[in-house]
Amino acid sequence: MPNSDDIILHHYDASPFSDKVRGLLGLKGLSWKSVVTPNMMPKPDLIPLTGGYRRAPVMQIGADIYCDSQVIMAEIERRFPEPETDLGSSWPVNLWADRIWFQHSVAIIFGSLGDQVAPAFIADREKLSGRPFDVKAMAAAAEPAKAQWRAQAGWIESALASANDAFLCGDTAGIADPSAHMNIWFLASVFPDMASELLQGFDRLNEWRASIKHIGQGDRLEISGADAIRVASEAEPVEAIPEHTEAGTICRMIGKKVITSADDYGRDPIAGELIASTNQRSVIMRTDPATGTATITFPKVDFVVTEEQ
Repeated sequence: MPNSDDIILHHYDASPFSDKVRGLLGLKGLSWKSVVTPNMMPKPDLIPLTGGYRRAPVMQIGADIYCDSQVIMAEIERRFPEPETDLGSSWPVNLWADRIWFQHSVAIIFGSLGDQVAPAFIADREKLSGRPFDVKAMAAAAEPAKAQWRAQAGWIESALASANDAFLCGDTAGIADPSAHMNIWFLASVFPDMASELLQGFDRLNEWRASIKHIGQGDRLEISGADAIRVASEAEPVEAIPEHTEAGTICRMIGKKVITSADDYGRDPIAGELIASTNQRSVIMRTDPATGTATITFPKVDFVVTEEQ
């Protein structure tokens, strides 16, 4: 049975954002517990832990919860600093892959799937994004998106070639590598022949891709969502409260009731008491009947904190 020291990753296998976290767990050589959460609502074993945040992945260690792949990877690096993976321009690479390149991956994949996309999935993603999930528009954009997707893959090729390194930030793999690899994995997992075609001629990239696959994803053991909730309910939060390194509006809200939400999509409001704020993360504390008291950590980039009215 899992215990309060275990890394518990709430994810699903087809999730590209989960894949880069699994890749970092592999880089660190870590053992972890897997809770496969549905790819659409409802998510009855996740929402009590997060207070309403529904996106995958979510990482849990005891009663400390980490939302969004950005802060999950940062926390893995903090807790398990060897081997070092926060190298060079890892975080800008991560944000580019998440925001710009990912949108071209979505247009290609769902535009090419067309009528094969389940209506229930479309309805769920419309609720998640707050805008139409227009498969026909994606189909029209798919071909132009392929050129842009390949151009961005070309940046990886040129970066590896110009630095003459095996990985994006040197001769060892770091956070930048599974982050950038996410979009390649995502496309290849659905349309492997298309991915091979778009990556044709990128010899350094394909060597890099094989190296990442060889690293693996750590030692995974499946548990149930009920097991994860039990772990949280029996644990006390041990998240170290970081120094309040930031001045300004957010730090003036320390100790107050706040609402935290994503600024792009999945803007479900998560309510709690703000207990910490640094230049990279915000930490709230909340209590749920199923889990007891837990801390929930969000990254500063991509998330907004406002005082509860």
